[in-house]
Amino acid sequence: MNSPLASALPSPADLRSMTRAPRRDLLCGLTVAVVALPLALGFGVTSGLGAAAGLVTAIVAGALAALCGGSARQVSGPTGAMTVVLVPIVHRYGADGVLTVGLLAGLMLLVLAFARAGAAMAYVPAPVIAGFTIGIACVIALQQIPNALGVPVPHGEQVAVVAARAGEEFAAAPHWPALLLALGSAALVLAGARWKPTVPFSLAAVAATTAVAEALHLTVTRIGTLPAALPVPSLGFLDVGRVPSLLAPAAAVAALAALESLLSASVADGMRPGERHDPGKELFGQGIANLAAPLFGGVPATGAIARTAVNVRTGAVSRLAALAHAVILAGIVAVAAPLVGRIPLAALAGVLLATAVRMVETDAVRAMARATRGDALVLALTAASTLALDLVRAVLIGLAVSVLLALRAAVRGTRLTPAAADELPGAAGTVTYRFDGPLLFAAAHRFRRSLADVRGVGTVDLRLSGLTAVDATGALALKDAIGELRGRGIEVRVTGVERGHRRVLESLGVLPEIPSPKTGAIPSAAGAPAP
Repeated sequence: MNSPLASALPSPADLRSMTRAPRRDLLCGLTVAVVALPLALGFGVTSGLGAAAGLVTAIVAGALAALCGGSARQVSGPTGAMTVVLVPIVHRYGADGVLTVGLLAGLMLLVLAFARAGAAMAYVPAPVIAGFTIGIACVIALQQIPNALGVPVPHGEQVAVVAARAGEEFAAAPHWPALLLALGSAALVLAGARWKPTVPFSLAAVAATTAVAEALHLTVTRIGTLPAALPVPSLGFLDVGRVPSLLAPAAAVAALAALESLLSASVADGMRPGERHDPGKELFGQGIANLAAPLFGGVPATGAIARTAVNVRTGAVSRLAALAHAVILAGIVAVAAPLVGRIPLAALAGVLLATAVRMVETDAVRAMARATRGDALVLALTAASTLALDLVRAVLIGLAVSVLLALRAAVRGTRLTPAAADELPGAAGTVTYRFDGPLLFAAAHRFRRSLADVRGVGTVDLRLSGLTAVDATGALALKDAIGELRGRGIEVRVTGVERGHRRVLESLGVLPEIPSPKTGAIPSAAGAPAP
């Protein structure tokens, strides 16, 4: 991406691709809209801002991200992962606070785009992503318990506590119609997905359960009145005085939007070999989408993995399909708002319960958990942290543990071993050691202890041709070990240092002299020339 500003609108190549197969793209957009409608309604309700907010987000953010994003087949809108972050923000700051957070998050995403931070997604380990997905699925399922049981949502920020309180209220006064509608809706979605995975059964399940509720005149909570058109853009929610206190929640929302959007775009790439999204442009598009959605009363949006997968599987050719999905949703709202308002919340809860179940690819998770103990630990810890804390901190914890495990593996991979006699015949009283692996801070103490324990020789010949990386701590450990040997009268010769590692060693005084241009040998740290 040359410049985020230059990516504000589709490129000429993008516009040409939108005319390549418009009929197919429009059909794909219709299919995705059928899938997105109940999810947008459900996630809007779950977030605490209502079904209308979810629909507005799917329309406004979906259209802008399709036009300005970096993936031709990405579909954006409200997601379950985002609602997990938004629920405590709604409880603490109210609806206006969420809208302000969305606006600030949009600005932060633009900053990330300019900083070209999208490339960092490549460094997120697979067990972290898998654990993140499992945790999200658990939280989404727990969030649906109150609506599935037909009880008012109890107060609280911890989803497990809220779900337990809802269960207690239901046990005290059972409301069976809502529970039966939720279970019926979930069963239809799961059974339909098993029968014909390519057919979107979520809307059919919602329509069927709504028809049953209407025919039997069941007393259940409905979505309620929806606007027949998009509201007029407004900044009336913005309270500048509250902005400082909302920066931390906005940073969490921006981090999640970046992570989930880039992950979703990567999934789309994997489903179409040869396709590659532009991560910087994708962050820019999500920033624009999240700047605009709050102006219309929408919640923060991200790339939606499930809807993106549907878009790719149905054969979308260009970004016209994602744009069409947003336009079709707007048309559905304009034409059928009264009918949509009659949908029971329990029916949407059932669809989202089924969605949570389908989010987890059990075979892939099982294989990853069996790969190594470290992978299993990272996966389980990330999932548990997602459920107990929040998504951003869970990912940070997963990354931190992954880094520690990688350092541990690096330490175990470092070896200081005597060279074979026929590899370098030494003079009497000379011992030759070969170092292999990274000499980083995590391995520095072990290396220093091993080298300093050498005794009973006159010369130590240290070969560093197997050195793969070195940092300041490792270089200082080498310097200290050499100093200890010299203090005991042992000559030390260092050879085989690659040019890329010399700068660190020379700057910290391990190699005080410049290597000979004729031989390329490194003079010894003791001051004697290397052989």
